[in-house]
Amino acid sequence: MSPFRRFAWRMTRYRLLLAGAVACAFLSAISLGAGLLGIAPILKAILNEHVELPDLARRFNESAPAPLRLPDTWIAALPTGEFTAVAWVFGALAVLTVFGGVANFLHQYLSLTIVQRTVANVRRDAFHRVIRLPLASVLRGGSSDTVSRVVADTAQLESGLSALLSKSVSQVLKGVASFAAALLLAPVLTLIASLIAPVLYTIIRRLGKRIRRASRSALASQAGLYGAASRAMQGLRVVKVHTTERLEAGRFHRYNKEVMRQMLRVRTARALASPLVEVLSILVLGVLSMAASWAILKGKLEPTSFLSSMVCLFAAGASLKPLTGLMNDMQQAEGAAGRLDELLRAEPEPGHDPSLPRLARHAVSIEFRDVTLTYAGAATPALTGINLLVRHGERVAIVGPNGCGKTTLLSLVPRLFDPSGGSVRIDGRDVREVSVRSLRRQIGVVTQETVLFPGTIRDNIAYGADDADAGHVADAARRARAEGFILALPRGYETAVAEQGATLSGGQRQRLAIARAILRDPAILILDEATSMIDADSEARIGEAIAEFTRGRTCLIVAHRLSTVLSADRIVVMDAGRIVDSGSHADLMERCPTYQLIARRQLLGGDGHE
Repeated sequence: MSPFRRFAWRMTRYRLLLAGAVACAFLSAISLGAGLLGIAPILKAILNEHVELPDLARRFNESAPAPLRLPDTWIAALPTGEFTAVAWVFGALAVLTVFGGVANFLHQYLSLTIVQRTVANVRRDAFHRVIRLPLASVLRGGSSDTVSRVVADTAQLESGLSALLSKSVSQVLKGVASFAAALLLAPVLTLIASLIAPVLYTIIRRLGKRIRRASRSALASQAGLYGAASRAMQGLRVVKVHTTERLEAGRFHRYNKEVMRQMLRVRTARALASPLVEVLSILVLGVLSMAASWAILKGKLEPTSFLSSMVCLFAAGASLKPLTGLMNDMQQAEGAAGRLDELLRAEPEPGHDPSLPRLARHAVSIEFRDVTLTYAGAATPALTGINLLVRHGERVAIVGPNGCGKTTLLSLVPRLFDPSGGSVRIDGRDVREVSVRSLRRQIGVVTQETVLFPGTIRDNIAYGADDADAGHVADAARRARAEGFILALPRGYETAVAEQGATLSGGQRQRLAIARAILRDPAILILDEATSMIDADSEARIGEAIAEFTRGRTCLIVAHRLSTVLSADRIVVMDAGRIVDSGSHADLMERCPTYQLIARRQLLGGDGHE
């Protein structure tokens, strides 16, 4: 089963709605077929044979099954007169048309309800899978491609499912009803007309394959387009300051041209389908007209039957003609369905198996045992032969030049990555053998790049701590030295945070992140340049807050400020993915050339940044 069919099969979860939609489409088609089949012979009987309504009703009773026969009292009440009969026929036709319109509306209403619910479920499942993917997979594929699949591909899938259920079903049933009416009126001509169907199917199928391939490529290109736009918008301050507007516009233009090129491939196939179908239909109509003319001249076919059958065939053609575009829509959605199917079938992040044991609160040690890590596609390992034991309650500062693997090493503790070799052990247990949720719930992380979410100041401090009340939030803010600026805001803790925290300074955002970590009451605290955005005046107070909070907790720190490094119990020096030395500041300044260089250039350099 193709990916699009699998997603279409999800619509069967709504059985009652689906049954109602199909039933309404069937009723709409029956009303059309009944009108086409009945109006011509009835008008012929009234106008040519001068038969009145009571006589028509009696003829109907003679051929109809017993349950459908009209009572004699109804027949006696029918009016007489030819014009009156014609008026009644058109009145009945109007009622039948209104009935068909109502049935068609209900079909569309129910079908679109099913489609929207199905796509919402697919979008939900896709996003759930995204946030459970291994971090390495997301980084490797690119966040823009992932967002494109969740947003753009589901929109394309919605278009295809809508074409299938809300449009194709009703059009096919109407076409079948009209074709059946034509078959009853002129069987031979109708069978000749049906010979075009295999040809049309072949054309639509071949063009559909081309549309599907081009559509998949276009969706992949759109992911790059989203990435270029989002990166430029998120870094707009940097773009403007560095006057690189033309550079970013050029980058966007290249992605835009690629999307256009792929969409033009789709355009060619879509534009070709409809004219081919129309040309073939006109040719078949000409052949039918010639055959009918010969039969009428030979007395083998009544003109009325021919005209009636042609009306029915025209109605069938009008109903089936949109199927070309609808099939193209479904083929275009096939590309999106394939990309979504890949996402939903991707292996989730390990460690979420409910059968895994919980990790007890950390109380002994964290050990990196012969750890090696190589990123996918990288030529050299990021970490090599790391052996490090950190005792509970110890504050360990990790220093080293850019790209030496400091952040990568700390990312192994909450299992954002798994080592290629060796193991990370907390209190003697390999983190791969325990529930990742129980592991991460006892880890607090503060990074240089502070992430704030839509909501209030209170919401951001309490992020991930659902049971925290207002008192706990305020206490965490005080301990992070953030309460002063929070209370100075117009609405205090209820002040809304702008996108990416744009209305707050870098230091204020960092203090909120520290308060968030404090509120978690973690056993392990990871600080990755946590004070890099804090001004010099408040650095000492923040340092006191962190020193106070880290008592009795294991603290792993990546730092480039001397005050932070000196407050650590031990300093670990890294270079090129390896640990080259460890000890106190004084000892390292005596014996470690790498540390001496770092101390002179970074720790004592005054700016506090790499």
